[in-house]
Amino acid sequence: MRRAIALLVLLALLPLTWGHAPHQPKFKRFELSFSPLPLPPAAQAKPRLGAFRLEEVWQAHSRTHSFGSYSALLLRSGGTMLAISDSGGFLEFKAPGQSQAESRMGDLPLSRDADKAARDVESATQDEHGMIWLGLEGRNAIYRMNPDYKIERKASPAIMKDWGVNSGPEALTRLHDGRFVTLREGYVGWSDHLHQAALFGGDPTEHPDGQGFTLDAPTGFSPTDMAQLPDGRLLILMRRLIWPMPQRFAGRIAIGDPRAIRPGGTWKVTEVARLSSDLPIDNFEGIAIAPRSDGRVTVWLISDDNYSPLQRTILWKMSVDPADLP
Repeated sequence: MRRAIALLVLLALLPLTWGHAPHQPKFKRFELSFSPLPLPPAAQAKPRLGAFRLEEVWQAHSRTHSFGSYSALLLRSGGTMLAISDSGGFLEFKAPGQSQAESRMGDLPLSRDADKAARDVESATQDEHGMIWLGLEGRNAIYRMNPDYKIERKASPAIMKDWGVNSGPEALTRLHDGRFVTLREGYVGWSDHLHQAALFGGDPTEHPDGQGFTLDAPTGFSPTDMAQLPDGRLLILMRRLIWPMPQRFAGRIAIGDPRAIRPGGTWKVTEVARLSSDLPIDNFEGIAIAPRSDGRVTVWLISDDNYSPLQRTILWKMSVDPADLP
């Protein structure tokens, strides 16, 4: 009788225990390939890209149904690139031209339910130890994830609570000094160039009391990602939908110095490149920067295809000398 009672108690507790236990990322077998896309003549691209040099462009291909819709890009240790999708998926891969035998795809341990808002990762950043922070647009929240893809902490900063359901933390960067900056995709009121933003003195999941400020960006464009240059300045990737069916996009890259950010103030950034339709572009949402030995930096861009057959997952490789940027 005692054994029967103990068994019943255990069975009653199992759903509760399993429901709250952190689950591991699910890895999937898949094929990944890259096909090079033709580049425009340098003289044609330079007026739009300014100091940036467009070196190579590829389209990524995979027959796996969950491949695509990548909204953030990180460069991990060992030369691995990590793309994270707005449905909570991830792709670990090597730069085109290298073997993809060690590449992996899977689902982050965010949510098992059907609520996309619980998996809508639109931004990501990392520190030197491989810790990752995710910006979830549908929740206006920031999650901290360890290098093994286990969620450690979550926070919904009060400064972000009114950022909207589909216009939240689209760009998130951990600065070299340990502070964090996040930018809202949506506009302030009826403006076409102002965006809410927040500055955190440290890890937002531990110190969620951020300070608000306003981003003043190129007219008509919304931030989709940003990354920090070795000299401390930020490159901000921006996007604009210019035609709905089929979707066509234009992009911008702006630069700003985070030392100029003032709580409650307006942070003006400067346009430095135009990603126009005569270049091989799509819905660019991810940017990552890698220093080079010659003093230049490599700038990677990845596009979000929205799982649409009319869009593409495109990867750009550019380079620039930071000294040539304003």
